Amino acid sequence: MPDGISVAEYLFRRLREAGLNAVHGVPGDYNLRLLDYVVPAGLEWIGNCNELNAGYAADGYARIKGIGAIVTTFGVGELSAINAIAGAYAEMAPVVHIVGTPNQTDQANGAKLHHSLCRGMPDDFKMFAEMYEKVTVAQENLTDVSAAAAQIDRAIRECFFQSRPVYIRVPMDMVDAIIPGTPLARALDLTPAPSDPIVEDEVCNIIVDRIKNASNPFILVDAGTSRYGLSSQADELIKATGFPTATTPFGKGIVDETLSNFHGIYGTVGPNTYTSYVDSCDLIINIGPAHSNVNTYYFATVPRPEVTVAIDRNAIHIGNRVWNVSPQNVLRAVLDYLKENALGHLAPYPDLPDLCLALKYLPPVKSDSKLTQDIFWLRMSTFFHSGDIILTETGTASTGGRDFVLPKNTTLINSSIWLSIGYMLAATQGAALAQRHIARFNGPLSNGRTILFEGDGSFQMTAQELSTIIRQKLDVIIFIINNNGYTIERLIHGPQEPYNDVASWRYLEAPSFFGAKKSDTSYPVFTARAGTWAELDGILGRDELQTGKGLRIVELMMDVMDSNDTLRLMLEMYKSKE
Repeated sequence: MPDGISVAEYLFRRLREAGLNAVHGVPGDYNLRLLDYVVPAGLEWIGNCNELNAGYAADGYARIKGIGAIVTTFGVGELSAINAIAGAYAEMAPVVHIVGTPNQTDQANGAKLHHSLCRGMPDDFKMFAEMYEKVTVAQENLTDVSAAAAQIDRAIRECFFQSRPVYIRVPMDMVDAIIPGTPLARALDLTPAPSDPIVEDEVCNIIVDRIKNASNPFILVDAGTSRYGLSSQADELIKATGFPTATTPFGKGIVDETLSNFHGIYGTVGPNTYTSYVDSCDLIINIGPAHSNVNTYYFATVPRPEVTVAIDRNAIHIGNRVWNVSPQNVLRAVLDYLKENALGHLAPYPDLPDLCLALKYLPPVKSDSKLTQDIFWLRMSTFFHSGDIILTETGTASTGGRDFVLPKNTTLINSSIWLSIGYMLAATQGAALAQRHIARFNGPLSNGRTILFEGDGSFQMTAQELSTIIRQKLDVIIFIINNNGYTIERLIHGPQEPYNDVASWRYLEAPSFFGAKKSDTSYPVFTARAGTWAELDGILGRDELQTGKGLRIVELMMDVMDSNDTLRLMLEMYKSKE
C-alpha cells in the first residue's frame, strides 16, 4: 500500500471499493485535473450533455448499482445539478456529488472569479455549499491533508448508510496534494453501528407475538424496503407468513409479484381497491414507509398506527412506541423464529385482486382499433422478462405502470415524491449502464433489458441523453407515448390551453440526429411506430424487441386526453382535496 497518495486518487479508489464502476458528469475548468484520476482508478467516465442530466443518470445508476457519483464544476455546474440531487435526496438514492472548486488562496481572498457572484467576498465560495446542505446528508470540504482521507470515508459511509446524496468539495490545489495512503490498507467500513441485542430481542418478541395473534394481518411494502437493504427479508417474510401483501406505488417491483398472496398495489382507486379489508386488519407490517401524497392516494392508505409495525431505516415503530434498532437484525430474528415455529393455518381472507389471473384473461381487443391506455399497461406485462429493468416517467406512464404484472427478478423505477418530468430518460442511461456493469463485474442479470416508458413532453425535456446512450452503446428499449403534449397536466387543468402543448418532433429520426450510424453493425438501431393493437403486437413479437441489442425506439400514437381510469379518478380525488 502506498505511503502517500493524491487526494483525488484516494477519493476515486474508495468509490470503486464502495461498488462504483462509473462516474457521470460534465468537465469544467475547476474540475479538469480531478477528472484525470477517474479512469486510472478503474472507473469509467461518462460525460453527459449537461449537469442536470448527469445528476439524473447518477441517480438511475445508484438505484440499480447501490451507489452513483457525479462530478461538476463550481457554481454553474453544481447549481445545474441541484434539482437532480434534491430528487435523489427525496427519493433516497445514494449519490456522491463531487465539486471541483477554485484554489484555497483565491477563495480566502474573495477573488472575483468566473462562476462566482463576483462580489469580492470569501462568502462567495461558501453559498452554493450552504444550498447543498439542505439536500445532502453529509458535506465535506477537503482543505486539510491530514483529515482528507477520513472526510472522504465519512461521506461515502453516510451516503451508503442513509441512502441519500452527499457533497464533497475538492479545491484545485488539493487534487494532487499527497495524503497518507495507509487507510487504504483497511477496507472501507460499511457496517452499520450496532444496536443493543437485548432491545432487538425485545422488539423481535413483540413482533412475533403480534404475528401469532393476528386474525386479519396485512403486509405493505414501500420504497424504503430496497433503500434499507430489506428486500430479500421482505420476500422471506411474505413467504413464511402467507399474509396478504401489497405494495405502495413507490414500492412496486421490490417483492416477488408472482406469489399467490401478493395482491398488487394497495390504493383507493383502480383495480386494486380493498380499503375496507385493510381497515379491518388487526396487524399491518409496513416495511420502508414513504408517506407522500402521491404514494398514499392523498394519505388515504397510510396504515393506522395502533395496528402497525412500521419498519424504518434505523428504527421500528409499534403503535406509539419507537425502538432505535437495526431493522435487518430484528427481521432476521423474526424470520429465524418463523423457520423453527410454523404459524397456525391462516384464516381465509376475502378475495383480493389476483394479478396472475388478470394477466391470464386479458381483455380482448380488435386488431385494427386504436391503442388506449385503459388496457395498454396490463397487456404490456406479457412483454417483460425476468431480469428486466423497467422505468416509467412521471405522468400517464408512471400511473399506468401500476397495472403492470411483473415477472420474478424485475426492477421497476418510478417516482412518487419528487416527480421531476424528464428524469427518466437520463436515469435510463444510468440504469442501463449499471445493468451492464453488474453483468460484467458480478455476473449476468438474467439477460434482462432496460425498458423505458415515457411521454413525448417528458422526452423533450432531456432528449440530449439519447446521444449518451448511443455513444456508450447501451442496450435500451424506449416506448415514447406520443399524445401531443402534457396529458397529465391537461387532466389537472387547462385541457385546451397552449401551455400544455409541445412541439411536434419526428421522434423516430432522433437516433440518426444524435449520432447513431446505420453502418455500425456493432450497435443496431430499430425504430417503429404503432397506432393499433395489430401494429403493436407485430412490433413486440420481433426479435429486435425480444432479445435484440442496441437502441430500440417504438413510438406509440395515443389520443391527447387518453389515460387509464386510475389516473383520472386519482386526479379527481386530488382536486376534491384542494
